[in-house]
Amino acid sequence: MMKKNLTRRLLATLCLFMVMMLAHAQQFEQYFSDNTLRLDYIFSGDAHRQTISLDKLNVMPRWYGRKARLAELPADGNGQLTVRSHRTGEVIYRHFFSTLFQEWLSYPEAETTSRAFENVFLVPMPKDTVDVTVTLRDNRRQVMCEMTHTVAPQDILIRHIGQENVTPYVTLQQAADPDHCIHIAFVAEGYQESEMDTYIADAQTAIDAIFAHEPFKTERSKFNIIAVKSPSKDSGTSTPSKGIWKNTALHSHFDTFYSNRYLTTLSIKTLHDWLAGTPYEHIIILVNTDEYGGGGILNSYVLSMTHHAKYRPVITHEFGHSFCGLADEYAYESEDIPMYPHDVEPWEANITTLVDFDCKWKDMVTPDKSIGLYEGAGYNMKGIYRPTPDCRMRTNEHPDFCPVCQRALRRLIDFYTK
Repeated sequence: MMKKNLTRRLLATLCLFMVMMLAHAQQFEQYFSDNTLRLDYIFSGDAHRQTISLDKLNVMPRWYGRKARLAELPADGNGQLTVRSHRTGEVIYRHFFSTLFQEWLSYPEAETTSRAFENVFLVPMPKDTVDVTVTLRDNRRQVMCEMTHTVAPQDILIRHIGQENVTPYVTLQQAADPDHCIHIAFVAEGYQESEMDTYIADAQTAIDAIFAHEPFKTERSKFNIIAVKSPSKDSGTSTPSKGIWKNTALHSHFDTFYSNRYLTTLSIKTLHDWLAGTPYEHIIILVNTDEYGGGGILNSYVLSMTHHAKYRPVITHEFGHSFCGLADEYAYESEDIPMYPHDVEPWEANITTLVDFDCKWKDMVTPDKSIGLYEGAGYNMKGIYRPTPDCRMRTNEHPDFCPVCQRALRRLIDFYTK
C-alpha cells in the first residue's frame, strides 16, 4: 500500500510539473516567436540630467533566453526593461541590468561633462505590437530616467542580422537540456587569427575556473558554452596611460574612468554584431594581455585579462558580478566610494546597510557567526556589511563563494532553467 501511495504521489508531481511546463510554453508562444529582438540604445547625459534614446531595432534567429517566468524579476539591478502588450497593457516580459553609464555618473567627471554610452538588450521577438519601457535608477533606488517606445514586429526598418556571415564559433560545453539551459558565449578580444588556438585554451581555463566553484560545479550541466572567434588586427589591448592604442575587435582599453586596472569596452553594438546568429545570452570577453585588470557589469558582459597569474580568481569574481549582480565585498581605508547610501538597503544579495536585513541573509546567520555581519563592504569601511570574513567577492585568495553568494547564484540558476 505504501509503494502504491508513493507511486501515486510521484505521478501526481510529474503531472503537475508537465502541466506547468505546458502552461509556460503556451504563454511564451502566445506572445513571442522563436527569434530575438535586439534593442540598441544610447544612454547619455551627466550627473544632473540623463536621456535614453532608441538607436536601432534588430531581429536575430532563435531565442536563447528563458521561456518561463517571463514577467518576473529575480533581482532589481540598477535598471529594468519592461515589455507590455500594446493592446492590453499586460506585462509580458521583464529584464534587469546595470550599466557602465550609471557607474560613470558617480565619478567627478559626470558633474561637469556630458557623455554617451551604447547599451544593448535582448528580448524575445513579440508577435504583436508592444510597448518597451527602459528605467534607470540612482543609488537611492529612485527613478532618474525612463523612456517608453513602441515596437511593431512588422516594421520594415527592423534590421535582420545573424542569418548569414555568422562569426565562426566552437561549442566548448553542451547543456544536458538545450531547451532549459543558460547560454554563455566567450568573445575573443586582442587575439589575431593566428592566436585563436591560444584563445580557445584560455576560454577552457576560464570554464575550469568558474565551474570549480559551487554552485556552478553542481549545476554545470545546465550551461551551454561557446567560444566566438572574433579576430583582431592587433594583438593585445590598449593602455592609454602608457600611450598604447591597439586596433582590436572590441577596442577595449585599461584606464576606464582613469582607473588603471579597469579594463572595459564601450563598443557594445560591435560586441553584439560579432555575436549575431550565435547561441548567446551571457557574455564573457577574454582579453589577450598579461596586465592585471577586468570588469563585470550585470547582464552586460564580463571582461578579463587572460595571461596574468590571477586570471582564474578574477574571471570567477567578475562572472559573479555580471551573471548575478553580486556586490564587491571589499573596502579600503584610503578610498571610500559613496556608491551605497547608508540609509538605503542595496539590492545586491550579499551586502546590507541593515535598513532591511530581513530581506537578506538574516535567516542564515549561525550561532558561531561564521555567517553573520562583518563591517566593511561595498567600498565603505563603515556602515555596510558582508556575510562572512572572506569570500570570492572579497579577495582573489579566498577559494569559494560564501554561502550567501552561493544561495543567490543557485536561485538565479533555478530562475533561468526551471
